[in-house]
Amino acid sequence: MTGIQRGVSRGLHGQIVEVMAKRILSGTIPEGATINMTDLQSDLGVSLTAVREALKVLTAKGLVDARQKRGTFVRPRSDWNLLDADMIRWHFSDADARPELLEELHEVRGIVEPAAARLAALRSDDSHLAALDEALAAMESAGDDLAAVAADIAFHRALLAATGNELLTKMEVIMETGLADRDRLVHKVKPSDDPVPSHRLVVDAVRAHDPEGAELAMRELLAKAAEDLTEVRGSTRRRRR
Repeated sequence: MTGIQRGVSRGLHGQIVEVMAKRILSGTIPEGATINMTDLQSDLGVSLTAVREALKVLTAKGLVDARQKRGTFVRPRSDWNLLDADMIRWHFSDADARPELLEELHEVRGIVEPAAARLAALRSDDSHLAALDEALAAMESAGDDLAAVAADIAFHRALLAATGNELLTKMEVIMETGLADRDRLVHKVKPSDDPVPSHRLVVDAVRAHDPEGAELAMRELLAKAAEDLTEVRGSTRRRRR
């Protein structure tokens, strides 16, 4: 099964790129392997031109390269552009198979978000607070998992924006994809869990221009997220038995 579907909105080119990328990311096509384009063309049921165009995209993302006499091959994982938005999305689309990805996301959040909360308490203005309040209101009124995930992403995006640091705001690429997948898993196991109080504590500290309080509130929020993740992984292991 190739995973290529004709007539879908994502487009044939995008599907070919994604299928090939996921095969590399999952190790189905291992590091160092030479890619036989004729076999790949036959397997995917597409033209050789389409395969070549897809390989150009994967080359730009550091996944593959080409050399005379060797042909096209998969580069070492250390060369992959893992912070690319598409790469993050492809990675987290298989987070059930690779639960360590969520652990890595939590480690990144533990480094970035407490510091972001501290900076937001020092630098936020009325527009930033309005965005945080709006995200909280959306979180409180969310009627389904999709709306709850969107509200959570909006909250963390607003918090990064409130730091006034353009480089930190770019971390939303990692946060958004990872948070969406993490929230999806948590809501399956704990659908009635209320995220508003822990997020409100962060906003209250930011509004009070209390950097220590904002950082502490975010650390407590992340500790709760870690507990949720542990519970989710335990539930997943029990279902697989």
